[in-house]
Amino acid sequence: MADYALYDVTVMTLTPVHIGSGRELWHEYDYVIRNRRTWRINEDALLDAQDVEDLRLAEQLAQSRPAELLKPGDFREDSPFFRYVLLGQPRSTDEGAQLREQLKDAFDRPYLPGSTLKGALRTALGWYAWGQRKLEPEGRLLDRDRRFAARQYEEILFGKDPNHDLLRALQVSDSEPLDVDRLMVANARVINRRGELKAPIEMEAIRPDSAFRLTIKIDRQLFSEWAQRQKLRLSGGELLEQLPRVVGTYVCQHCGREAAWFNGIRDGTRIAQFYQQLAQAKIGDRQFLIALGWGTGWENKTFGSRLADNPAFMQHILQHYRLRRGRRQNNAGQGIAFPTSRRVFVDVTKDGQGRRRETVQAAPGWCLVEWQSSAPG
Repeated sequence: MADYALYDVTVMTLTPVHIGSGRELWHEYDYVIRNRRTWRINEDALLDAQDVEDLRLAEQLAQSRPAELLKPGDFREDSPFFRYVLLGQPRSTDEGAQLREQLKDAFDRPYLPGSTLKGALRTALGWYAWGQRKLEPEGRLLDRDRRFAARQYEEILFGKDPNHDLLRALQVSDSEPLDVDRLMVANARVINRRGELKAPIEMEAIRPDSAFRLTIKIDRQLFSEWAQRQKLRLSGGELLEQLPRVVGTYVCQHCGREAAWFNGIRDGTRIAQFYQQLAQAKIGDRQFLIALGWGTGWENKTFGSRLADNPAFMQHILQHYRLRRGRRQNNAGQGIAFPTSRRVFVDVTKDGQGRRRETVQAAPGWCLVEWQSSAPG
């Protein structure tokens, strides 16, 4: 057996994906809206084009919003005054409205960080290994600090320390960058169990049908006799070798639960049907579905349903970590309805009287992953 397995991986977006840079863009300062598109201002080029040797003009510029310096003729895609132009526009057109920025490289090209994909794979692997080991949720194993609540469980599932962590053997590269035209503006909302849309959020996002390309390497040496002699041998290598099946098992149960949740709320039919399709999808042995980035929910960042299997334990952690308390009712076969809301992308339109209407459109972050071996396995 080779010392490692190397895979060429394609991650195809099925719904918009937002991976934030941590920065908020401001309307009329960082971007402007025109003709139902969003124009990202190149502030340096815009200021360089002004006659700043005129002291009166320099003082005026210091008090002006960048958008005020633009002329109608500047709004063309080859204009140096814009870094890029996005399909769509945020719902809010107020001065100072905010738009969450998508992570990009130095040339404004979006990419998929390997850490984002690896984190999602870690959740799926942990969920699956939990079932293999027949673990039970126990309050005594929780860390007092909510940021590290699952630390002891992770040591049981993955390894006692970073040197012996199973995911040390899984190396995920950053993707190749995409062209900026794969970006869009996405309008999102929080939807609760009554079907009410709350908390409007606007962001840059990767458009559906965008293909990220990257590599995944499994370091088989870390499961070898050599690693044992170095006191570095890991356990669980068979899970990495069967990654598509492991992730597929996790995703199937998750999508079934989400379909049930959306089926139970007003205007949730579209997304319920989407999740039903994912849960029933027949895909290849070297493919799997996964949710990445913003808005993918509590279950995709925790052990999720493994915790909800025990209603008393769920009630304990909701109180202990001061999470929003769910009602004691059935939730797709579970005893506690937590979390009580989801994040969704919405389509914003106006009727003949100019009244805005928002329609639930998509669940965030869903992708189809395909990998092909590029080295002896």
